[in-house]
Amino acid sequence: MLTRLSSKGQVVIPKAVREALGLRAGTRFHIQVVKDKIILEPIEISPVNALYGKYPDADFLSGLEEEHRREVEREDAIRP
Repeated sequence: MLTRLSSKGQVVIPKAVREALGLRAGTRFHIQVVKDKIILEPIEISPVNALYGKYPDADFLSGLEEEHRREVEREDAIRP
């Protein structure tokens, strides 16, 4: 199979290859140059890591911290 490098440095992976490897739009790759060859290795990114930095103004941890603090207070109140 042949493909071509665009003026923007983009390479199209042929449909047959994408289907054979289960590649979808947005798939990330680790790229290596080994001697005179380019190696693209698809990588899996966890859903948590994929969302990292996506919502910079969201304050998820403070809500969890507050919930944990209330749980600790309830447990302390129950203890003799």
